Order: sequence, then structure tokens, then C-alpha cells
Amino acid sequence: MAAPRDEELTRGSQAALTRRDLVRKAGVGAFALTMFGGLADKAFPFYGPLRYKHKQLSGELKILQWAHFVPDYDKWLDNTYIKQWGEKNDVEVKIDHINNALLFSTASSQVAAQSGHDLFQFLSPPSSFQKQVIPVDDIIQEVTRKLGKMTDVGYRSTYNPKTKHYFGFPDNYVPDPIHYRRSLWFNAGIGPKTWEDVRKAAPILKRAGHPVGLGMSNEIDSNMFLFALLYCYGGFVQNAENRIVFNQGANRRGAIEALKLMRDIFRDGMSDEVFAWTAASNNQGFLAGRLSLAVNAISIARAAEATNPDLADDTWLAPIPRGPFMRMGNEHVMGVYVIWKFAKNKEAAKKFLVDQQLGYKEHFLQSKFYNFPVWTNAIKGGFDAIRKIAAQDTHKPLGKYTILTTIAQKYTTNVGFPGFSNAVIDEIFNRYLIPQMFAQVAQGKMSPEDAVSAADKEFRNIHRKWRNQGLV
Repeated sequence: MAAPRDEELTRGSQAALTRRDLVRKAGVGAFALTMFGGLADKAFPFYGPLRYKHKQLSGELKILQWAHFVPDYDKWLDNTYIKQWGEKNDVEVKIDHINNALLFSTASSQVAAQSGHDLFQFLSPPSSFQKQVIPVDDIIQEVTRKLGKMTDVGYRSTYNPKTKHYFGFPDNYVPDPIHYRRSLWFNAGIGPKTWEDVRKAAPILKRAGHPVGLGMSNEIDSNMFLFALLYCYGGFVQNAENRIVFNQGANRRGAIEALKLMRDIFRDGMSDEVFAWTAASNNQGFLAGRLSLAVNAISIARAAEATNPDLADDTWLAPIPRGPFMRMGNEHVMGVYVIWKFAKNKEAAKKFLVDQQLGYKEHFLQSKFYNFPVWTNAIKGGFDAIRKIAAQDTHKPLGKYTILTTIAQKYTTNVGFPGFSNAVIDEIFNRYLIPQMFAQVAQGKMSPEDAVSAADKEFRNIHRKWRNQGLV
């Protein structure tokens, strides 16, 4: 049984990390900040001496996170939010952004060096790093006391029922709708309500020059989507007790059927490009007018509004298609901050995370509805208020973004469902074992039956390793 969220919160940890940006010293101009690990360089100006009247914290807070798919959000975060928060709290905040594909390797490098940023944001639950971070039970408890319970997806993405601690702070999650070209699907005479509909429509759409865009590559979009497809068919990697069950009974049968589905869709409705996609590829293919369907966050729709209004009007959103077992998707990304044990400003990091969540409405708005708060009441009125805000968007079809609240409430879960996002799932996810399994079957290199058996064996080896370390 999952441990209670509030009663078992213990004193946890030490700070989080935050911010990126601009600091200035008197009489000194802009200087170049070289990012840790040599991954990227950015220039940050210096901001004038710290002399704020109501000093609460002090020092420097260093944050690392991804380069957001809604660029305007990063501009606001870096140049407005972080600047204001730093001045208010008398903290020099520096925030660095890198490509999402570099997050895991960069975190590994910082852990190896025992040096880096104070606050590090991942886009999937970083449970394999638990021994390198401080528990954040105390700030989870503080926010929960003020806003009520967090969403289940946040809870199951950051709580470890084995250790009874929160290893990360769930900042936001992103609903993962399908984007589809309504005119193309209308002409095909089929709507994408079920995965069987997609299987039937795929060859028609490909013949019309608009293939389906479902990735089977070593990148985050393929990973999230294919885990979710397994849920839809009842092919669960683990059960609610976090034990591997992939090759057992109904789970095996469901996984085999999901593999057959993707093999059929690939052969009849896609091209080899899907095996080499990056996280930006389905965006690019859809925005070029070529793809008829993609599973992605609303970055596709928002980019179309800015660059191709006709395409934007023809781009409709819907929940993940229903499978024979259920309709359920993962979050598109799960924003989880950790505070490293070697962080130098833990108290500022903690304060940053609490303040950010308590005022999350502006983050939701500036991300153009991309970032949903993990504590729904961080936007006063919860999902009802979120739906009303989304309904005010005037892009066609009118009300298109209100479906996000339905997806968030009913059809969004954590990676590793129905269990927790534990270290086993984190390793499976970041080694891309699920996309590789689907690719091998779609390319005819393995039968669905053999692929499930081989994957299950690897999953059990991974589980044994993390169980021996006391994390599952």
C-alpha cells in the first residue's frame, strides 16, 4: 500500500536550486559565464551590489534546466521572474539552459565531480539519483499545507515508498494530447478515437502523402508515448507493488498486442525516419505540413499559430486514443527538481521551489498552458479555473485548449504506472529499452513474443540491482 503523503513526511533535506541569469557588480560590464561541463556558453550581465532591505537569504543560487519548447517562457523566467525573486531574497541567481537530451548525462557528470548546480531540473523522474540528493519532504509538506494535496502524477513521480522520502520536488507536468490534421482525417473517413482507428487510417493517410508520426527512437517523446501505449493495451512493466510483471499473463498478452499494432502502423503508415527522431522531429514534421498525427505537448500547436495560421486552424487536439484495456497516457514531461547533496545554497534552493509553486499561475500563463502545476490549487480554483483560462484562448477551433484539463485529470499518469517512478523505471527509461523493443519488432528483427521475453529478462536484472541498493 502506498504510504500516506502527509503523515509520513519527515524532515527532509536541504535546499533546492534556482535561477539562471543576470547579475551585475558595480562598475562591471557583462561577462561570459561558461557552463559547467563545457556543454554550452551563455553571456550573463552583472547586476548591481546586493543591498535589499528585507534580507532573507544570501549567496549565489545556480540552477540548470532544459531549454523550454516554448521559448517565450524562458525569456520571461530568466529576465523577469528570476531577476525579481533574486532581488527580493538577496540572492544572486544564475540559471543555465541546455537541450533536454543532455540532462541525464550532465547530471551524471555533476555527480561524478560532486560539483555543479544547486538546483537541477529533470524532465522525467530522476529516481536513480536518489543517493546523491537530499530528501525534500519538508518543502513538500510546506506546499501541501498551503495548497492541499498534490496531483497523483506528481506524488508517484517523486515519492519512494521504500525509503518513505521524496527525492525530488515536482514542479510541473505537461499533458500529452495527440495533434491531428482534422481535414486529412475527415477525408480518410476515420477519427483517431482508438488505436484501432489509427491502424486503419494509417495506410490511407500515407497514400495521401501524410504519414502518421509516432516515434520509436532513443528520445523522450518516443519513450513517453510507447510506455503509454503499453498501458492502453494492459502491458505493464511493473505492478502496483513495483514488481516486474511484463512477461506474465495479461501483461505479456497486452504488450504483444501493442507491439503488433506499432509494427502494422509502421509498415503501412510511416517511414524509417521514426527510428532516428530527436525530441524535435515530430514537431518539425507536423509543422512542415507532412504528418497527419503526432503525440506531443502543445508546443506543436503553439508554434503553428506563430508560423502557419492555416495549419494551426486545421490542428486539433484530443486525448490519447483508447486501447482495448484503457485510455491512459504519461505526462509529456515531468518537471522534477533535485537538490544535490553537494549543493552550496540549499536554503535558497528550497525557498525558490516553494515560492515558485505558490505563485504558479504566471508560469502556466507564460508557458501558454504548457506547464501544469503539480499542486492544482496553485492556480486558485484548480482545474475549473484552468479550464476557464484555457477557454479564453481565441485560436480555432474555439476552446481547443480546454481538452488539456480533461487529459490532465483523467488520462495522465506517471512513468511506471501502476507502480511508482522508481529507480528501476528510471534506468529502463533512460536506457531507452522500451523504444528499442518496439523498433526491433517494427523492423522485423524480433517477434513480439521474443521481444517481450528478452525485455522482461533485462527488466528483472535491473530490478535486482536496485533492490540490492535498497531503493525498491
